[in-house]
Amino acid sequence: MSTTSAEPNGTAALLVNPRGQYLLHLRDANKPEICDPGTWSIPGGGREGGETAHEAIVRELKEETGLTVPLEPFTVVDCTSPDGLDKGQIQVYLGAWDGDADGLPLGEGIMLRWFDAATTAYLTMCPWTQQVIDLHRAGTAAPAAVAGGRACPNVIGVHLYLEREGRVLLGLRHPDSPFGASHHHFLAGHCERESAIDCLIREAREEAGLRIGAADLELVHTVHVVDPPGSRPRMQLVFRAHRWEGTEEVREPDKCIGWDWWPTDALPRPIVPYAKVAIEGIRAGRRYTELGWS
Repeated sequence: MSTTSAEPNGTAALLVNPRGQYLLHLRDANKPEICDPGTWSIPGGGREGGETAHEAIVRELKEETGLTVPLEPFTVVDCTSPDGLDKGQIQVYLGAWDGDADGLPLGEGIMLRWFDAATTAYLTMCPWTQQVIDLHRAGTAAPAAVAGGRACPNVIGVHLYLEREGRVLLGLRHPDSPFGASHHHFLAGHCERESAIDCLIREAREEAGLRIGAADLELVHTVHVVDPPGSRPRMQLVFRAHRWEGTEEVREPDKCIGWDWWPTDALPRPIVPYAKVAIEGIRAGRRYTELGWS
């Protein structure tokens, strides 16, 4: 099998568990041939012979961790040395796994451990690995099955539109949030392996303690957005709940620091741009908006 020339030579696997933790690999510190020695990174390595990038990461993941899990292209990042030299690109794949890191048969490096994203700020991190984690948290990675190709799966986001007496419920995002920091936004989340309505019902309960039935939700606006240019496109679905139970409360203070009801004709500032566009569209009776496409 011949090597696909458009593919990066480097590969890596970002493995995430259901709690949003990342499986990190501590690299050897005293081997000069090791890339980014002594740092926390993610499993991976270079292609060998005529391997494709996918074949290489499957092999590397097996060699380093003993794992074989489904992987899909996530993004391509640039790798540079501490002195700024270009060391090529890395094709990063995304996978899910939930197990004991200590029980893995470590093939290379010092250890494997699970870390949440906030903890990585206190680790000696491989720079491009930190970039990959930040992209994953923000949902803005631009994946490429083949570098330079047009294939790019869209992120599906769901958003809750609650209105009472002409006021809409918005949350103020935490200042350290990787997306929309210190901006007002809908109660929202990304679809996992679930339907959009099931996702929104779950997010409403987890983020604000609100209970909503599927029959009470109506799709009222869709925003197809790409922001910034070149980032991963997102299809943002906004559902209106005609009935709900409970009083909004802050249940995920690392994401949202407060909920409030704002007049639909006097929205707060700053506000996430596509949320503002969606509210304006709902008020005008429009069902669809495109934002950020050239």
